[in-house]
Amino acid sequence: MCYLAPDDADAYLRENGNSADMAVTILNDTRADPAPATTGFSARAAAEKPSLVGLSREEMADALVGAGVPERQAKMRVSQLWHWLYVRGVSDFNQMFNISKDLRATLAEHFTIARPEIVEEQISQDGTRKWLFRFPPRGAGRPVEIETVYIPEEGRGTLCISSQVGCTLNCSFCHTGTQKLVRNLTSEEILSQLLVARDRLGDFPDRDTPAGAIVPAEGRKVSNIVMMGMGEPLYNFEQVKKALLIASDGDGLALSKRRITLSTSGVVPEIARTGAELGVMLAISLHASNDDLRDLLVPINKKYPLAELMAACRAYPGLSNARRITFEYVMLRDVNDSIDDAKALIKLLKGIPAKINLIPFNPWPGTNYQCSEWETIEKFADYINDAGYASPIRTPRGRDILAACGQLKSESERMRRVDRLALEAMMIAGHGEE
Repeated sequence: MCYLAPDDADAYLRENGNSADMAVTILNDTRADPAPATTGFSARAAAEKPSLVGLSREEMADALVGAGVPERQAKMRVSQLWHWLYVRGVSDFNQMFNISKDLRATLAEHFTIARPEIVEEQISQDGTRKWLFRFPPRGAGRPVEIETVYIPEEGRGTLCISSQVGCTLNCSFCHTGTQKLVRNLTSEEILSQLLVARDRLGDFPDRDTPAGAIVPAEGRKVSNIVMMGMGEPLYNFEQVKKALLIASDGDGLALSKRRITLSTSGVVPEIARTGAELGVMLAISLHASNDDLRDLLVPINKKYPLAELMAACRAYPGLSNARRITFEYVMLRDVNDSIDDAKALIKLLKGIPAKINLIPFNPWPGTNYQCSEWETIEKFADYINDAGYASPIRTPRGRDILAACGQLKSESERMRRVDRLALEAMMIAGHGEE
């Protein structure tokens, strides 16, 4: 076995420690000076060369043959590249030591495997990490930015991955919904969020975890992933599918499908496909127990009402008590937080093996909603627990670094820090198999 030195990408690691004040200062400085940090490849370079990251084995073989690799060698070369990319975590062809120098030069001439540009990296006092990535325009007319959040917990580390730049769903309580959809992310861009997180946390072989980093004591630093960042993953199904199949491939990144959760607002036609073609855990962004209210909170409900959504959930392939569906429920004061709402929720979910995540609402500029009182949330949770459903109340995480999805690239950094609660950080914790 050829052992790999730490990736050159680590050279640009900006060690902020766990100082939240430092993180916020860096954010403000960056906004004052828009010059991007020197990290990974430039948007222009990425646009000029296709990436091998995010390709299926068949697509990679075709790409290699197109670059002059003899067809009889393609399968073997794909196996080598797959190992270097997804087991060793290499982002430079020159580090692929069992591939000839000439072939490495050919690969570098035609392709890239470099990491995306990191515009910002913030580290919370509680160990939550947030990255703002910049990708090439790819039809958007300008470079685009998306966010990825890492939540360390006891025994696991969960990464929240974005699937779109912006969103089309316009959920009335969601901050990301205020940001118009720019474009879908490619499988490369989706998968690279996981690769960078593993880079930065020392989660590839022969890599060191940064001093002072809060990560699980044993096992993988990134043990779980959740498609719950910016965008609706089922509106970008094919690219999400390709990325998640690579993430769960046993000869590469090898994440268990029971540790991968896809969260949807309720794109009913794609739910069955998700179970049949991906086999990952399912989460539903629910937030209401009747159609009238959900039409207001989650407008996609007008297209796919609760009866259709619940039928799709009951028919989800592989559903069992061991593979429950998670229902996300944001607690909104005097909107959906009464005991009558809890009773209606239990009735709605009858017969579905489920867990209900209760999420204290995260205020953002311009919202008309308020978070439920803590006593109200606890009473709601007690009623659901008594009905036989697990109903954890999500604890705020990453509040000092704007860990709520969509906030790092928004105007919300102007809010007082005390008001910056972490909606997505609360939502992603606890997903998937322990």
